[in-house]
Amino acid sequence: MIVLGIETSCDDTAIGIYHSEKGLLSNVVSSQINLHQEWGGIYPELAAREHTKNITTVLDLALKEANITLKEIDAISATITPGLIVSLVIGSSTAKTLSAVLNKPFVPVHHIEAHIFANFIHKKEEYPFIALVVSGGHTELYLIEEFGKYKLLGKTIDDAVGEAYDKVARILDLGFPGGPIIDKLSKQGKKLIHLPKPLSRKKQEHRFNFSFSGLKTAVLRQIEKNSNLKIEDVAHSFQETTVEILVEKTIDAVKEFKVKKVVVAGGVSANSRLREKLKEEAQKYNLQVEFPPMSLCTDNGAMVAFVGYKRLLRNPKGYSLLTQTKARVPLDRFEQYLQKY
Repeated sequence: MIVLGIETSCDDTAIGIYHSEKGLLSNVVSSQINLHQEWGGIYPELAAREHTKNITTVLDLALKEANITLKEIDAISATITPGLIVSLVIGSSTAKTLSAVLNKPFVPVHHIEAHIFANFIHKKEEYPFIALVVSGGHTELYLIEEFGKYKLLGKTIDDAVGEAYDKVARILDLGFPGGPIIDKLSKQGKKLIHLPKPLSRKKQEHRFNFSFSGLKTAVLRQIEKNSNLKIEDVAHSFQETTVEILVEKTIDAVKEFKVKKVVVAGGVSANSRLREKLKEEAQKYNLQVEFPPMSLCTDNGAMVAFVGYKRLLRNPKGYSLLTQTKARVPLDRFEQYLQKY
């Protein structure tokens, strides 16, 4: 079985092709980062325009890389939620059109689910596990009992972790996106600044929730109080505090639900300190930790094609083309949201 996956939830136009026996055949991503840098963030209308302009080219490249034709595709999958609605509709509309023209099943995919299972494109999954989702738009903890059976444990109540990185980078005048820049710069600094850990002492209601807005504001206040602070030390202090929050909450969830595996997903899973710190803690508790390959950390079509294949196994006829694309549908309710034939 060959499944094509389309990802346009934000600013990357991405298409991947997955073969059930041969594995990943292609994974083509067209990035818009250079276009959005002058805005200091993602400009939705610009992102949608670029998706419209690039998607046909990306599709052609993906097919050539896989060395197949459209007629050989068995199903078309696409991210339909969550994300920027003006971007999502470009990919989902393209997928629905291909599905109708080729008379192939259409498979809607949840963006977060795709990121989580990107870890298993090249290896077999084992359940249960705790999933830490960290990106520019999401910071969430899930208990994954099996494919399609998820329990949301906690989420950010304000800024996502990647968003906090971008805002701190803007405060430090480092450019966009902030994550890679701060990660690199922090290696040259020291943790000389004390920063708060929001919600770290909260129990029950906010035990597994996150908050990064106050941390970002604390960085700004420290700079306003002391203009002589080295940028490297600010970056290091911010990153170290952020990583500590993420790791502490994740380990707490592992203990609470008595699992032995952690899966990290999303763009911030590429962060070198997060990888290092979580692996250190995992050794203490005899845990297995999975990070996606660097090529699959950020948005990509490969993860959409793979999850499309897994969902197609559950419903071989595919799903109705009337299934709506939405800016946000909770992952633990996605199964109920889908419209079957």
